[in-house]
Amino acid sequence: MKKSLYTFFQNFIKCGLAGWCMEILFTALDSFRRRDMTLKGTTSIWMFPIYGSAAVLSPLGRLLRKRPFWVRGLTYMGLIFSAEYLTGHLLEKKRLCPWDYSRSRWNIRHLVRLDFAPCWFGAGLLFEQLLVSPPESLSDYN
Repeated sequence: MKKSLYTFFQNFIKCGLAGWCMEILFTALDSFRRRDMTLKGTTSIWMFPIYGSAAVLSPLGRLLRKRPFWVRGLTYMGLIFSAEYLTGHLLEKKRLCPWDYSRSRWNIRHLVRLDFAPCWFGAGLLFEQLLVSPPESLSDYN
């Protein structure tokens, strides 16, 4: 029990840090698109536990390990969209939500942007790589 809790905590930290880094890079690239050569990337402290919660994908990643990448990616993407909507809704109630997608025509209640689907697809597969421990032997790949 202690080991699994410790592993979950490690995975939570890994996912939180990876999410923060992805968000900072993504927002810096957006500043490049706007021709702001300072390339400032931004995030919020609230995003660390939101990204960290991707650690719950670990058991799912093991279950889906032998599925095609597109099945895994679509599954993770759907879960990430759900988590984004839920956490955004909860934070919005307290007026703490750090994002507002109302300017995007692809938004759902300004909490989710459907045009981010490819990003969440890729992020899910990245989190999978961070979370799924390598097989014990080469025979586990078959």
